[in-house]
Amino acid sequence: MKPKAFVGIAGGTCSGKTLVSKRIAENVGCKHVLICNQDSYYVDLRDVPAAKRASWNFDRPTAFDYKLLLKNMRDLMDGKSVEEPVYSFVEHIRTGEFHTLEPAPVVILEGILAYDDPKLREMMQFKIFVDEDADIRLARRLKRDVAERGRSSESVIDQYVNTVRPAHLAFIAPLKRFADIIIPRGGENVAAIEILSNHIKALL
Repeated sequence: MKPKAFVGIAGGTCSGKTLVSKRIAENVGCKHVLICNQDSYYVDLRDVPAAKRASWNFDRPTAFDYKLLLKNMRDLMDGKSVEEPVYSFVEHIRTGEFHTLEPAPVVILEGILAYDDPKLREMMQFKIFVDEDADIRLARRLKRDVAERGRSSESVIDQYVNTVRPAHLAFIAPLKRFADIIIPRGGENVAAIEILSNHIKALL
């Protein structure tokens, strides 16, 4: 079965992209939606000394393996199953394990630069930008990285100032110009998510 809709959801770190994706899936019907995460396609830093990995810029387009991401998205849209790599955010490497993803009527690709690549962008029926205030995004990232990724609060703030914020301004925020819909307040914007969900349902 070939999917009928390919949706890209981009936006800054911790802007609410995952929550928006999940709420769309709930509205459309979870069995009809496959959510893919761009974070799974970070370049494997196995060959980079561990001490240098933490200071790597993970918010630039070059941080992602677009060749594999594009291949997998094309295969999904052709109705084929794909192997999504499992990425360790603690060690900044691929674990060597994979998740098998089966195509669904709706495929969502969510990530900070989900439709930065022109070839991916051309494949998408809907391009969504999730917008949230920078202070809220920083607070969420600080809480997440300390609790889930073994980071110190100081290292999270240093990374935000040195790489995350500059990359957001240079690469992520400009994606708004390609967006079909901009959703302020992320997953809390129930009205915008419902309107988008109804458009997606119309394609099924």
